[in-house]
Amino acid sequence: MNPLTLSINIDHVATLRNARGGTHPDPLEAALAVLEAGADGITVHLREDRRHIRDADVTRIRAAIDKPLNFEMAATEEMVAFAEALRPADCCIVPEMRAELTTEGGLDVTRAGPFLAEAVRRLSAAGIRVSIFVEADLEQIVAAARLGAQAIELHTGAFADARPEERPGYLARLREGARLAAAEGLAVHAGHGLSYETIGDIARIPQITEVSIGHFLVSQAIFESLPGAVRRMKALIAAARGI
Repeated sequence: MNPLTLSINIDHVATLRNARGGTHPDPLEAALAVLEAGADGITVHLREDRRHIRDADVTRIRAAIDKPLNFEMAATEEMVAFAEALRPADCCIVPEMRAELTTEGGLDVTRAGPFLAEAVRRLSAAGIRVSIFVEADLEQIVAAARLGAQAIELHTGAFADARPEERPGYLARLREGARLAAAEGLAVHAGHGLSYETIGDIARIPQITEVSIGHFLVSQAIFESLPGAVRRMKALIAAARGI
């Protein structure tokens, strides 16, 4: 089975910094630390309200790292313009609501309006690989492909949050979604809520080539250090992938 890359979302390092103000902990320092520990890339989500990562953080990280930066963003003029200037390796277009604590589900591509197609076109023209964060829903996956996205990220939150006895049903839908996306010519990524307990099932889906994990690993850093948590997650992924 092909390798599965791990992109670390460091947003909640910034959340911790912002809780007190000042400059510590530094998201850039966290990005460098997880890359040194074996992470394959960095993910950040620049939200409209700047609740965690801020513009200057993103710019500093983009300039300092030599691995892919995955820039999560809403499909707005502000964010598209920011990404066109930033030129990250990847942009993942996600739904965004001010009232939510975290992203609560996949983007409804079929009802997103005409600007989503413009965002995909402009980002692609800037040389950025465009992904859309969706549920494992056949209609949404086909719609993402028709818009010209190069990848999707499957929302794994419902699977990760479910009781163990409920997970097989969610996992079956994720597997089917991954198969369809690959058949549509899309790269398949996955993320949201994944942990040591749940990563194995996702890593064993052969079409998935990248996972993005953040809050769990930043939280685990309290107990085992951030590099230690990343190394442990990488080992679990390799074991599940059979490599």
